[in-house]
Amino acid sequence: MVTARRALVRRPSPRLAEGLLTHLERTPVDVGLAMAQWQGYVDALHAEGWETIEVPPAPDCPDAAFVEDTVVMYADLAVLARPGADERRPETAGTEEVLRDLGYRVRRIEEPGTLDGGDVLKHAVDGHGVVWVGLNGGPGGRTNAAGIAQLADHLTPLGARVETVPLSKALHLKSAVTALPDGTVVGWDPVVDDPGVWPSYEAVPEEPGAHVVLLDGETVLMSTAAPLTAASYEARGLRVVAVDISEFERLEGCVTCLSVRLRHTP
Repeated sequence: MVTARRALVRRPSPRLAEGLLTHLERTPVDVGLAMAQWQGYVDALHAEGWETIEVPPAPDCPDAAFVEDTVVMYADLAVLARPGADERRPETAGTEEVLRDLGYRVRRIEEPGTLDGGDVLKHAVDGHGVVWVGLNGGPGGRTNAAGIAQLADHLTPLGARVETVPLSKALHLKSAVTALPDGTVVGWDPVVDDPGVWPSYEAVPEEPGAHVVLLDGETVLMSTAAPLTAASYEARGLRVVAVDISEFERLEGCVTCLSVRLRHTP
């Protein structure tokens, strides 16, 4: 196994404005602007030394740009999701095709399990891999207990510890919290059910500030919509790469949703 700096991305569908909504009121989405913002996101990854690999477009799937939800990566294993929204299940085929071609081992979440990749937060704690998975039993919940159990079956042999996290106020777990390079979990308190789940937790002042993509041990990618949080991250010694993703945020998307990082090569 060798480390890599590659990420899966997927072009927005022309039907992006029809994307599913659970916690937000629908507002107009400028699809042309969204495409330009998506390209800006990809360009930011390239500027930071990341190669991007495009999953084939899925023009009939409005939410297809949120490629994170289609798979969970752990080392050289790809666990294909079974999205909780029926409309999104066709999105996984293109992701599977690309990952098989790249040589990754592939497993899948099977019925009756459901799992969205956006509900999965991975980080090392005390040298051990911990995988937190959000479980939302209410309306709009995308991941169920059977899906979490299957994910644990796939990842435990690789040394991961899978832990279930309560989730009721946000679409996905990573809509509420993500983790900084040092392992500190950051979240926007109004949508975090139980901050005590994590050994190290800090609240942020802006909702988009809770969403970061780790580009290396000192650099995070985040939304331009959280300048106060960005300043706090810089004050703690992090380098911030900020991108405008306003059109995706109208659809409950965030920076984590738009890519899947492949940090190991089979």
